[in-house]
Amino acid sequence: MDSEFVKQVTKTRMFTNRLAVVAGAGRSGLAAARLLHALGATVRIVDENKNITEDILNGLGADAQLMIGPACPEQFKGADVIVVSPGVPVRKIKPMLGDMPERKIISELELASWFADEPMIAITGTNGKTTTTALITHILEHSGRKAFAGANYGTPLSEYILAKGQCDVLVLEVSSFQLQNCHLFRPDVAILLNISANHLDYHLDMDEYVSAKLKIFERQAPDALAILPASMCNELNPAEFTKASVKWFDGKNVKEQPNLPGIHNRSNIEAAWLALEKLGLTKEEIQAGIDSFKGKRHRIENLGSVNGVTFINDSKGTNLDAVVAALGSFDGPIRLLLGGVFKGGKVADLIPAMKGKVTEVALFGAGREHFESPLKNDFKISWHENLEKAVNTLFANSMAGDTILLSPATASFDAYTGYDARGDDFKRIMEELS
Repeated sequence: MDSEFVKQVTKTRMFTNRLAVVAGAGRSGLAAARLLHALGATVRIVDENKNITEDILNGLGADAQLMIGPACPEQFKGADVIVVSPGVPVRKIKPMLGDMPERKIISELELASWFADEPMIAITGTNGKTTTTALITHILEHSGRKAFAGANYGTPLSEYILAKGQCDVLVLEVSSFQLQNCHLFRPDVAILLNISANHLDYHLDMDEYVSAKLKIFERQAPDALAILPASMCNELNPAEFTKASVKWFDGKNVKEQPNLPGIHNRSNIEAAWLALEKLGLTKEEIQAGIDSFKGKRHRIENLGSVNGVTFINDSKGTNLDAVVAALGSFDGPIRLLLGGVFKGGKVADLIPAMKGKVTEVALFGAGREHFESPLKNDFKISWHENLEKAVNTLFANSMAGDTILLSPATASFDAYTGYDARGDDFKRIMEELS
C-alpha cells in the first residue's frame, strides 16, 4: 500500500469513499470487513461458497455487497483495496485484477497491524508456531503482563483492534498465507522457527513459500529483533531481508522440559526466551513461566494409557517434519497413525526417524497412495477407511509399554473440520477402549 495512503488512513481512521473488496467470508475476512466498515469503506465480500447468505452483511452498512460464485473480474471491479483471506490463494484471483498494483492487495493481518500500537511479537515457521505462541503468551501473563494471542492463533487481529483491546503485548502466530500479502507489517520481534516443505497445495512452489515466510522480517526497524534458526544459517543471509538485529537459536543450551519434550521444543523455548528478553522480562520471570506451562492440546499431547498402552495425540502434526519431531520425543515401540489430505514432501524422509522405533503403521482415510509405497518395504503397514478402525487395529496388536501415536502428516479435511476435531475423535476412540 502507498505509504502516504497508509499515513492518511491511520491518522484519520477512515476509508471514506473507498471500495474495499474482501475475498473470503471466513472469520478473518469478516473481521476485516467490519474493520473496513468502521473506517468508512464501502465493503464488498466475495466468496465461492453458495451456502453463504446476506446475513453476513449485517452491521456492514446499507451499501455493503455480497457476490457469490467463482472468481471473476466483476467481483473486483472498482476496488481501491482488496483484502485476501488466508484460505484464498492470491494466484487464483490475480488474473481478475487487471493492472491493480500488488501493494493494494493485502491480508487482514496487514490491515489490522496499521492500527496496533502495542509491542508486537510475530511467530512463523512450518512447525511449532502454535506451541511457541502459546508459550510466549503464557510467560507474559504469568509475569503479570496482559497479552493478546491471535492472528493465525484463532482470533483475527482486526477483532482486537475493533474491540479497542488494552494489552501490553500482541503475540501473533502468522502463516505464509497471511504474510504473502503483507507490505508494511513490522513486528518488534519476529521469529522464524523453521522451514520445510508445506502448503505446496497452496503456494506455487517452495521458493514462493520461503519468500512468504521471510516477509515477516522485511519491514522491521533497525532496533527490532529477528530471531532465526541456526539450522538455516548457511541458507539465510539476514542482510538480504531485514534491517533488524539478528539472533540465532538451536535449542542446544536449553535443558529438557518434562512438559515440553523433544529437541524441537527446546528450540521453541530458546526462541521464546530471546523474544521475551528483548521485551525486558528477567530470566527468573521467563523460567517461572516455562516451568508452569502445560503445553497445547493436539500437539504431542499425552492422553493417558489403556492396559499399559500410551496414546499420544499429535493431530496438529500436519506435515512430515512434524512427524519427525513427534517421533523424536519418544522411545519405541511406537505404532504410528498416518493419513488424510497430503500437503507435499518426500515420505521416504520419515524412514530414518521411524527405524528402530516404529513397529507398525496404520494408514487411514485419504493419502494412502502417498504413504504406502515408500514405507511398505520397511514397516508392517495396513490401510483402514477411517481413524477408528485404524486405532482399533493398532490397539489389538499392542502390548503394555507400546505407544500409539497419532501424528498424521496431513490436513484433516477428508474427514474432519480441522485437526482439533480429528484429535478429539482420537481421544474419544481411546476412551471407548478403556
